[in-house]
Amino acid sequence: MTSPSGPSRRTVLAAAAAAASVPLIAATPAQAAGAARSRTWDLTILGTSDTHGNVYNWDYYKDAEYDDSKHNDVGVAKLATLVNQIRAERRGKATLVLDAGDTIQGTPLATFYAKQEPITTTGATHPMANAMNLLGYDAVTLGNHEFNYGLPLLAKWISQLGFPALAANAVNVATGKPAFLPFVIKKVSVGFAAPPLRVGILGLTNPGSAIWDKANVEGRLRFDDMIATAAKYVPIMRERGADIVLISAHGGDSGTSSYGPELPNENPTALIAEQVPGIDAILFGHAHAEVAEKFVTNARTGEQVLLTEPSKWGQRLSRMDFTLARERGRWKITKKTAALLNTNTVVEDPKVLAAVRAQHQKTVAYVNQVVARSTVELSAAESRYKDTPILDFINHVQTEVVGQALAGTSYAGLPVLSIAAPFSRTAVFPAGDVKIRDVAGLYVFDNTLEAVVLSGAEVRTYLEYSAKYFRSLAPGAPVDPETISDPAVPDYNYDVFSGLEYDIDISRPVGQRITRLVLPGTDTPVADNAQFVVAVNNYRRSGGGNFPGIVKTQVYNEQQEIRQLLIDWAQARGAIDPADFYQPNWKLVRAGVPVF
Repeated sequence: MTSPSGPSRRTVLAAAAAAASVPLIAATPAQAAGAARSRTWDLTILGTSDTHGNVYNWDYYKDAEYDDSKHNDVGVAKLATLVNQIRAERRGKATLVLDAGDTIQGTPLATFYAKQEPITTTGATHPMANAMNLLGYDAVTLGNHEFNYGLPLLAKWISQLGFPALAANAVNVATGKPAFLPFVIKKVSVGFAAPPLRVGILGLTNPGSAIWDKANVEGRLRFDDMIATAAKYVPIMRERGADIVLISAHGGDSGTSSYGPELPNENPTALIAEQVPGIDAILFGHAHAEVAEKFVTNARTGEQVLLTEPSKWGQRLSRMDFTLARERGRWKITKKTAALLNTNTVVEDPKVLAAVRAQHQKTVAYVNQVVARSTVELSAAESRYKDTPILDFINHVQTEVVGQALAGTSYAGLPVLSIAAPFSRTAVFPAGDVKIRDVAGLYVFDNTLEAVVLSGAEVRTYLEYSAKYFRSLAPGAPVDPETISDPAVPDYNYDVFSGLEYDIDISRPVGQRITRLVLPGTDTPVADNAQFVVAVNNYRRSGGGNFPGIVKTQVYNEQQEIRQLLIDWAQARGAIDPADFYQPNWKLVRAGVPVF
C-alpha cells in the first residue's frame, strides 16, 4: 500500500479509521418528530481546491494583505470561517468537507517549510496541516504539486493530517498496488427516522506528475488514467455499500492536456462524468477556474452528474446540496445543486490564524531579508512582448551557472543558450534594496536548473512552438498589449531565449513566425546542424507545456533551485545592474517592422 517513500500502511489505516464516521449531534424531540414526518433529508458537501499554501490572507511578495483587481481574498483561515458558519447553520445535519488538491506548494510559507526549514528534518508540523486540521476536512485529494518536494516530505505531511489523503490512480511501481488510500466510505447521519447514509469519496490525482515531477516519482510511482481508475473503483465502492459516490479529482474539465498524448488526459473531469456510470457529483480542481454548477449527462445511464470547481488559493468555497429520499429501502438523490461562496465576505478564523501565526511571521521575516541593491527599477510588466532586463537577469544567471559547471567537459566548447518564461506580470525589483520576496515574486515556481543539447533546427522549432503564444495581427492593425497573447496559452508556456538573436513576426501563421534567427552580433543565420547547450528549468525539460525537442538527456542537472540561484548571484555581488546582464536579442515584428 505504500510507495518507496510514501505513507505507511499504518498511517493510511489510522487516517481512514479516524475519518470513518461523522459525529452525531442529538436532536431535540421537536426535530426528531419533524424528521419522522419528513419524506426527504439532505446532505451538504463543501469543497476547496488549489489552496497552494495560502493560510493567511497575505501576499508575501508585496508584504501586504492580499488584494487583486476583483478584491478577492485568499487562505484557509477565510475558508474556515465560511465552513464553520455553514456547519453552525446546519447543526445536526450531515455536512462533509473535501479538498481536490494542490495544497503544499505555492507561497513562500509553503516553500519555507519544504526548503529552508523542511518538516522532514525539523519535526515541525506543516502550516497547511495545522490549518486544515483545525478546519476539519473529511478528505483531501493529492494534487500534482504535492509531489514537488519529493515523496518523503509528502509522506510526512500526510502523517500530520487528521484525515485521509486520497489518490487512487497513483500506483506503487514495485508492488503494482495503490501508493495511497484510493477512497473512503463515510457513514453519516442525515437525521432521525432514517438509516445512516454511506458517502463514498474517491480521490484522483493528475497524471501529469509523471512529467512535471519526474525526478521525484520515476521508478517509484506511476499515474494511471483518471477515467479508467474511476471506472475501476466506482463499482467497488457501490459494492461496499456506498449510497452516494463523490469524486474529488485534481484535473480540469476541458478534456485537453498541456502535454502530449503519451500520458493520460490531464483535464478529464467532464469525461469521467460522461463515461463512468454510478457517480453522483465531482469536486474538481487544477485549472483554477470558477465553475459554480455544471451538469454532465452520463452516456450510459442518462443520469445528471453535478460538477463544481472553487477557483484557487481559497478565494471560493464550493457548496453542493443534495436532497435525499428513501425508495424501496435505498437512498435516492431527488435534487442536487451547487454554488460558489466568496471568501471576501468573511473575516479570517482566529483559531486558524493563531495556529499558523509563528510560522507565518517567520516566513515574513525571511522574505524581507535584503539580498542586493538594484541600480534602477526593473519591472516584468512588459516581459511577455518586449525584451526586458528583468527576464535577462534570469537567463544570465542560468547561462553563467551552466557554463561554469560544464567548463573542462566535452560540452565546454558549445555556446550556452538559456530559456526563461515570464511567470509574473507584476514582479518588480525596486531601485535600491531588493529583498528575497522581490526575487521570489519574479520566479514564483520551485523549479530546478537543467541543461540539454539542442541543434539549430531544434532551437528554431522550439521558438516556433513558443511563438504560438501570440495572436495573429496584420501589419498596421491596432496593438493592445493586454490582448496580444492567445488566452488559451498561459504566460508560463511562453519562453524567451537568450544567446541568439531572433524576430517573431506575429502577422504570419503559427509555425512560420521566426523570420530571423542569427548568431549574436551578426547577420549569420543559425545553421540547422549547429549545436548549443540550452539551460532550462526541470518543468520544461520534463515535458511541461509539450515543447518539442527538449525532453532529452540532461548534460547538467545538479538539482539547484533556480530561485535560490538568483538570490545567491545577487547576494554574491551585492548589486543588480542591468549593464551586467541586459542584452536585447529578440523582438516582435510585423512584416519586418517592430511592433513596439
